[in-house]
Amino acid sequence: MDIRTLPERERQIYNRLRQKYSLTFDSLKLGDTTIRLLKVADLGEIIGDRDPFADVTQFPFWVKLWDAAIILSYVLTRVPGREGRTLLELGAGLGAPGLAAAASGFDVTISDYEEIIRDFQQVSAAASGLHNVKLTLLDWLDPPQLPAFDVLAGAEILFREEFFAPLLRVFATYLKPDGVVYLAHDARRQSLPKFLKLAEKEYDIGVARQNYIKDGSPVSIIVNRLVRKGAGKEGNA
Repeated sequence: MDIRTLPERERQIYNRLRQKYSLTFDSLKLGDTTIRLLKVADLGEIIGDRDPFADVTQFPFWVKLWDAAIILSYVLTRVPGREGRTLLELGAGLGAPGLAAAASGFDVTISDYEEIIRDFQQVSAAASGLHNVKLTLLDWLDPPQLPAFDVLAGAEILFREEFFAPLLRVFATYLKPDGVVYLAHDARRQSLPKFLKLAEKEYDIGVARQNYIKDGSPVSIIVNRLVRKGAGKEGNA
């Protein structure tokens, strides 16, 4: 991508990030739309040889474009009735699902907990030509005041059990009564069944699994759809 085509503000952010990281853009094609994601070109600069399925407390999840985020991006572009409806992406990292949702018609708020993550997201939104995207810092332990949303979404966000209860409170705070939550995780994520066991007290939970081969190895992504009990069998999305 030609960086000179970015708006001045985002170009300044890009240049500031470039002083610290080697940068590249990933393109994710979603039907007739392509979103561009700014990311660190050499992940070894940040993660070294750390295993994201081992000690999750030491892994910077935001730096990687996860398979689950790609699958969730496609799922959100196929949700019916997107135009004019609102979506909050939680723990967005590079923000692929949120940007994909915005490109397909949702009014999107992308959230994470660090300024540096928001910088990457802001450049990506501008590079993707999206104007229906807001960015916000969101600490699940001290959530800010935001309006309720039609849809909440998150990919690879269930990695620490001490955050399960705060995340459920975030759902309760930000989800409209007839809203829908979409979650996507690698099937190897051992924390997922534990979280869903807690969530099923308040939500009806649907499940779909996407299996495919990547670089010669099998990948299995689980997508969950949560609606409040009593909110209607189909929810609103």
